[in-house]
Amino acid sequence: MNTYKLIISTPDGSVFDDEAISLIVRGTEGELAIMAGHIPFITAVKPCECKVTLADESEKSASIGGGIITVQKNITTLLCSDFNWN
Repeated sequence: MNTYKLIISTPDGSVFDDEAISLIVRGTEGELAIMAGHIPFITAVKPCECKVTLADESEKSASIGGGIITVQKNITTLLCSDFNWN
């Protein structure tokens, strides 16, 4: 599967900085699934349970506070107020 660089940061610093297959979060308009090659955009993210599918196809989930996500050609950045792996 195709991967992209995913960066997740909080005010306390970087939480994740690696390749990912997908990221699922809740935006202001509903659930978002970000995969490699996604069209670029920026939107707010609501507090939610998010899922990250890693490059080895394993999945991790986390509770996140509200924030903002920026999707670019080969990199996605999630800036959130709080992030805790489950």
